[in-house]
Amino acid sequence: MKVQRTLPPAAAEVTAAALLRAAAGIVVGAGYRRRVEAQVKDYFGVRSVFLASSGQAALTLILGALKSLTGRRQVVIPAYTCFSVPAAVTRAGLEVRVCDIDPATLDFDYGCLAKTIIRDTLCVVPTHLFGVPSDVARVSRLCEPAGAFVVEDAAQAMGGRDGGRLLGTTSDVGFFSLARGKTITCGSGGIIVTNSDRIGRAIAREYDAVREPTVTEALRDFLRLLLMRAFVHPSVFWIPKAMPWLGLGQTRYDVGFPITRLSRVNAGALHGWRERLSRTLRTRGETAAYFRAALGLQAGRVSTASARLPVVMESREARDRTYSVSEQRGLGLGVMYPTAIHAIEELRTSAGGQRAPAAELLAERLLTIPTHHLLSAADKRAVCALVRQGLRQEIAA
Repeated sequence: MKVQRTLPPAAAEVTAAALLRAAAGIVVGAGYRRRVEAQVKDYFGVRSVFLASSGQAALTLILGALKSLTGRRQVVIPAYTCFSVPAAVTRAGLEVRVCDIDPATLDFDYGCLAKTIIRDTLCVVPTHLFGVPSDVARVSRLCEPAGAFVVEDAAQAMGGRDGGRLLGTTSDVGFFSLARGKTITCGSGGIIVTNSDRIGRAIAREYDAVREPTVTEALRDFLRLLLMRAFVHPSVFWIPKAMPWLGLGQTRYDVGFPITRLSRVNAGALHGWRERLSRTLRTRGETAAYFRAALGLQAGRVSTASARLPVVMESREARDRTYSVSEQRGLGLGVMYPTAIHAIEELRTSAGGQRAPAAELLAERLLTIPTHHLLSAADKRAVCALVRQGLRQEIAA
């Protein structure tokens, strides 16, 4: 255990007022969820909103609804993405089909995608990974002749925009995550948005069967939120970091996740979310711009909701050495998802021997830089110095 200032790789603001509303939600929070639904409808300009217990619960409900509208079975996802995405596909009783990516854009390899969409494709899931916009319009053009739906994974990009349009609203249906480290957090939760009445009705049928969280679950949500706020600050983050059983930063493929409605506690914790979202987007955007300029990174499709800033290192060894030094110094760099999706042990058989070399390369070389509100000027300078050394491969093994 090393007692030192330690940056979390990702963090989102939880205000004292939000905590108070979360506590009140245990007893009198029936109206909180309705209020948040109305606010989300107004902010995103959508017809239908559903609030679930997590982003992957939200995706599972979407997939179940789409499955009810057609007999198709395959869901096309990026070969490098959060493991929660294929877990939701499996939980919905559907088949995972991976498509390789372009490591320069983090978006689909569109030559690959054109070949991957077939008659049995239910939907394609473009992902705004780290808040970097996927080209949803291009995905939609490829899906239209096949009659496949487009499900926008904006889990890491709530409030982000592409060409002036809010991410999550540019497809048939989209979803966001409210987990720790996202642009807005209430501890855990997910949001579904759609402007399609047909899809909205299908999701409503799925949602009607989803249970309310129990009082015990609500109390657990409040305790998790309280601890998250208490220990996210760099002066004390070394404490949970020193507890490996908490699994901080670990990526697991797990299909046993709960699917409930958003708890009253978590709905209460969304108090003032629009103001928090505005502050978060501004801070992360400025921090990401600072790092891009200081490190000479090519902008590409610039994120307006930088959950983390991705950097592709020259080799796995350079990535691992840089990350190791960051861990020693408490600088909050991250390595994200350990393998491409088709290499997940539980999916190797069902993935049918699919390959995605660019996704495999990204899994080996990707490093992420924190962009949240807890970085000081000194932190930014220290992170820049370390990443610069790593990019030049000057860090000794």
